[in-house]
Amino acid sequence: MTSVENNSLTTSAGEFLLSCRALIDAELDRLIPQEAVEPARLHRAIRWSVFAGGKRFRPALLLAVGQTFGADSARLLRTACAIEMIHTYSLIHDDLPSMDDDDLRRGRPTCHVEFDEATAILAGDALQTLAFQTIAEDEGLTTEIRAQLVGELARAAGTPAGMVAGQARDLDAESKTIDPEALEQIHLQKTAALICVAARCGAIITGADRGELTAITAYGRNLGLLFQITDDLLDVTATAGKMGKTPGKDARSRKATYPAIHGVEATSEQIDLVYRSACDALKGISRPAKLLESIPKLIAEREH
Repeated sequence: MTSVENNSLTTSAGEFLLSCRALIDAELDRLIPQEAVEPARLHRAIRWSVFAGGKRFRPALLLAVGQTFGADSARLLRTACAIEMIHTYSLIHDDLPSMDDDDLRRGRPTCHVEFDEATAILAGDALQTLAFQTIAEDEGLTTEIRAQLVGELARAAGTPAGMVAGQARDLDAESKTIDPEALEQIHLQKTAALICVAARCGAIITGADRGELTAITAYGRNLGLLFQITDDLLDVTATAGKMGKTPGKDARSRKATYPAIHGVEATSEQIDLVYRSACDALKGISRPAKLLESIPKLIAEREH
């Protein structure tokens, strides 16, 4: 067992995320073509974006859920990395001038700024396809589980109920007045879908039963919503140095956000509510859940 596995059920969320990062990065380094492999410029752009110092929250969440249900990291790691590939591709494309038009991501120039727009588009495309290849070629899992994971990730990343649909709704809502229900739908799709599927995949790999999967789905859905609401609040309150990206941009772009619609105080209250919902969902699993219980607190109190 790795050091991550030895401590995963008793450690804090912050310690667990740190312990996962090196493991995840080493596997990503193995799976992603090296910079010298042609087309070299494309592979430099991919690696520039993937290894820019991200928190690896989504793959670590998959590891946390999977290990809570008794799996070792060897069975979980490739799917975890596939989810990080999808997440990074979404950031590359989200930062493009035709999308959110940002020049700072994870504390460094965005992919299209460091390289060029066409290369950034191709880098995102390549990461998306590599993610599904990574799961499909995972010989440590049965064919049935691989097929289920591919379907899960495709639905969560795409449309009509996944990340891409949420991004489309988000762009359409710019400079418009929308109701709170529409805002929550944007957040559930744009951000929560990929976080929720990370939790679900960790449970699916371990053969969790229907009731446990239902509980983990509610947990992941609330975690994702919590993550995006805190992100909305940080865009108002944090600095670029802490966030690693441009703060205040949501307001300048007239984005639909929780502070814009509800105000800062009500947003903080909503964070508390969703935090409690995430914790309550764990009552539906009969496993030692100390680690999973500590993750919502980490998100609610994060500063970047």
